[in-house]
Amino acid sequence: MEEKKKKVNNTTITRNTAEFSNMTDNIYETVAVLTKRANQIAAEEKKELHNKIDEFRGSNDSLDEMFENREQVEIVRRFERQPKPTLEATEEYLAGEIYYRNPAKEDQQARKLEELEEHVIQEM
Repeated sequence: MEEKKKKVNNTTITRNTAEFSNMTDNIYETVAVLTKRANQIAAEEKKELHNKIDEFRGSNDSLDEMFENREQVEIVRRFERQPKPTLEATEEYLAGEIYYRNPAKEDQQARKLEELEEHVIQEM
């Protein structure tokens, strides 16, 4: 398993909500960004966990051997001790490591720019 480069606290911390709305100007949009990133992290961890467990799976293992495989149990315990995806996403967001875009805002800004250009052309 690839170790995380950045140490993320494994417990929840009280946060200032004003910090979250600085980048997006909207706390609800921030929550949506954090949710999407946390889902991405969870999917990556799930895939990595399944790949690690599959390394120990044999084609002729009996049912008893599957439940007593110590290596698999140790891998699962290590994954359970990792910080939750929401905490990782929050740390990434506050550090400015998450790229996001809102197409609705981009369209609205483009329309405003076009209206301004048309207004300037009409005044000439």
